[in-house]
Order: sequence, then structure tokens, then C-alpha cells
Amino acid sequence: MEGDGQLSFNPPDISAKDTYRYDPADPTPTGHMRSWTVEMTDQRFVEARQDVLVYTNEVLQQGVAMVGPVKMVLHVSSSALDTDFTGKLVDVYPDGRAIQLQTGILRARYRDGFRDPQLLNPGQIYEITVDLNATANWFAPGHRIRLEVSSSNFPRFDRNMNTGGNGYSETQGVVAQNTIFSGPDRLSRLILPLVPE
Repeated sequence: MEGDGQLSFNPPDISAKDTYRYDPADPTPTGHMRSWTVEMTDQRFVEARQDVLVYTNEVLQQGVAMVGPVKMVLHVSSSALDTDFTGKLVDVYPDGRAIQLQTGILRARYRDGFRDPQLLNPGQIYEITVDLNATANWFAPGHRIRLEVSSSNFPRFDRNMNTGGNGYSETQGVVAQNTIFSGPDRLSRLILPLVPE
């Protein structure tokens, strides 16, 4: 994943970072949701927001098949004591439709597991792994593979108020400046279970 908005099958050779502002008073919306399951809906209206990073590979010349678990590994920092990191795997059609396939979220304090919650040191860089769950898809020729990164997916997932508090009884949050790092020494990446040809 490269900082210029491209998702590459080759590791980047330069270091980069992308920063966005996550405000729990204006969380990134889930979109159309009829149940708690993932809806295969067009994400272009979400991708237009300033609090969503969008990484897209070049147009596929050959189809790509995948079956199994999807993971997003990120090198991150935050100005807050705690925040969330969300990811969406998206299939981009030739007509521009960005169809969500799968999604996931990680509350940063649980980056080392639920038994050992630890608040963040603001400004420190951490490597985290976000489980985007399992799916199967055929990315046809002419399509593109996209990853959306943000810090909320509301109302499907509860907002993180960024305070480091208990969350469930808080009514006031703080704005977080969240940064994604990439490069040869900090390899943020999307891991897809590709099916061999």
C-alpha cells in the first residue's frame, strides 16, 4: 500500500504517510444497512469524505480470484489515547461503482488482544492487524481492488470517543489525528487469500 493512493502488488520503495481527522461527532457512515451483515453497496459517497483514505490498484488485465480470510496490516499513530481503525475491501467496477465486499474494525487499545488492553502513546507508531473477515470474490478483468481505511463505520460499529475512557457512558469525545505509514521499513498492506491460476 503506497501513500499516493495506490494499492500495489509490489512493496513500495519510498516511505510515505497519510493523515486524516476522525471526529466522533461526525463519524464515517456505514451506508445502506438493512441488517448487521455486510451489504454489497456502492461506497463512492463514503469515499468522498475527508476522513476516509482510499487505496486502489491499477486496472486488472487478468482476473483475480480470492477465497478465505482477509487481513489489513497497518503502521499507525494517533494523537489520541485510543481510537479505532476500520477497513473495507472493495471491488471497483469499470463504470466506477465501488462495491463493498467485506469490512472490519480494531479498537487500538486491544491491538495486543482483549486480555491486555493498552492505551496509545500519542504520536508513537504501532503495527496493528485488522481482521476483515472471510469472503470469496472474482475480480474480473477491467476491475480494480480497493481498500478503504478510516476510524469509524457507524452505526454498524459503535463510535470510539478517542478519550481512552469506557466508551459506553461517554457523551463527549475528542478529535483524533490518525496517520497511516507505508514504505519499505513500515509495510502497511492488504493480505488477500488469492487462488492460484
